Amino acid sequence: MARLPSFPDPVNEYSARVVAGGVVAMAGTAVVLDQAWLTVPLVYGFAARVANGPRWSPLGLLATKVVTPRLPVAAKLVPGPPKRLAQGIGFVLSTTAALLYRGGHRRAARTVLAVLLGAAGLEAFAGICLACRMFPLLMRAGLVPEDACESCKDIWSRPTPERDDRTA
Repeated sequence: MARLPSFPDPVNEYSARVVAGGVVAMAGTAVVLDQAWLTVPLVYGFAARVANGPRWSPLGLLATKVVTPRLPVAAKLVPGPPKRLAQGIGFVLSTTAALLYRGGHRRAARTVLAVLLGAAGLEAFAGICLACRMFPLLMRAGLVPEDACESCKDIWSRPTPERDDRTA
């Protein structure tokens, strides 16, 4: 099986949330102001991040090299493969929106961007990564190989904010 270029593993959760905030800003502007051209940097950014993490993505570099290091919080490391899946889903959604705009289907394009906006908003503002939640389910279903992410296999036994034994 062909291997994709390297992707960071682990990933700083705060950098991912900053990138998601940038996606919210671009997708939100595209939807509200009906600006089809904003799908171009969205598509490029997602493609770059899927291919190689933040290394080729202006938004990824801004998040990892400028914004996150200035945040008053320690890094919170999370598995990289689910974040790559999230970037892949973002790539599919932004590409779909770009093609819909190109085909003259502006309302449909804005609807797809609204879905992207919702998912990115959950990540940016609530720390909820939908692809990260889906990843172990895809592993259980056999759609993602188990060796894709060792730490993702058993999320059911991981502490969550609601049941973290260390905070009791």
